[in-house]
Amino acid sequence: MTDTIDSPEVAGSVANPAAERTLGIALVSASAVAFALTGVLTKSIHADPLTITCWRGFFGSILISFYVLWRRRRSGGRESLRLGWRGWLLAIVGAAASIAFIAAFKFTYVANVAVIYATSPFIAALLAFLLVREKFRLQTMLAAAVSLCGVAIMVGSGMGSGHLFGDGLALLMTAGSALYMIMVRAFRDSPVVWAGAVSAFLLFVLGWFVTDPLAVSTRDVVLLATFGCSFALASILWTEGSRLIPAAESGLLGSAEVPFAILFALLFLGEVPPAASIVGGAIVLCAVFAHAVRDWLKAKSVRA
Repeated sequence: MTDTIDSPEVAGSVANPAAERTLGIALVSASAVAFALTGVLTKSIHADPLTITCWRGFFGSILISFYVLWRRRRSGGRESLRLGWRGWLLAIVGAAASIAFIAAFKFTYVANVAVIYATSPFIAALLAFLLVREKFRLQTMLAAAVSLCGVAIMVGSGMGSGHLFGDGLALLMTAGSALYMIMVRAFRDSPVVWAGAVSAFLLFVLGWFVTDPLAVSTRDVVLLATFGCSFALASILWTEGSRLIPAAESGLLGSAEVPFAILFALLFLGEVPPAASIVGGAIVLCAVFAHAVRDWLKAKSVRA
């Protein structure tokens, strides 16, 4: 999930813009690859979704907290860690979306979850229009309509196949992630990265009291630790990389998470989605990439 961390713009002048842009591209691309491992790791772990989110939250919260404290020390302690009600709301919504995200992989194809999640920018635009009357661009409306058709094909194919519940969880997670995006923009004074760490810790606490997180095999412990570390690493890489490149470019590069997730599922799990998922997924990906490329070209022309 690449929307769990904010993407602040680079402040001040840079000594070598070309080198920093190259580094930013590399970091954001690496974060997309790391995020794309979520489906493979979730399906490879035998534990239930809440146990997975529990340990993912444990390892992730520790590493992200270290990162936040490191950045705070570098800034001379100027970055506030006070959440307030807005920060806590971010943490709770993020935790709820994460639970639906992990659970979805257990009940449907990795491709379905990844492709449905790819529509989150469009759902965020729609929610922003409905909640805060943010302008809804025509190109976004068209891309959203096309992607909705693709999702309908995918979800429709899951009816009667046992995958409909997983697709529904993926839709719920996507709506939650879209709401999270809107709140990140609205709550600009809230420490979003720190809220992400708190969100991960909330998942650990919930899982600890609701499930039996210690009743896992040694194999699963290794995979859970890998999962938590990859989640934290992806979040940190995204945060650092998105500081060095424009938002449109980071959004375009972040979209690479979807094809990587599908590729990893094929290579490591041998998972081949049905024809309807492939057709619907292709429609969604075309809409997402076309929209992202258009935004990138527009931002590039403005900078020129």
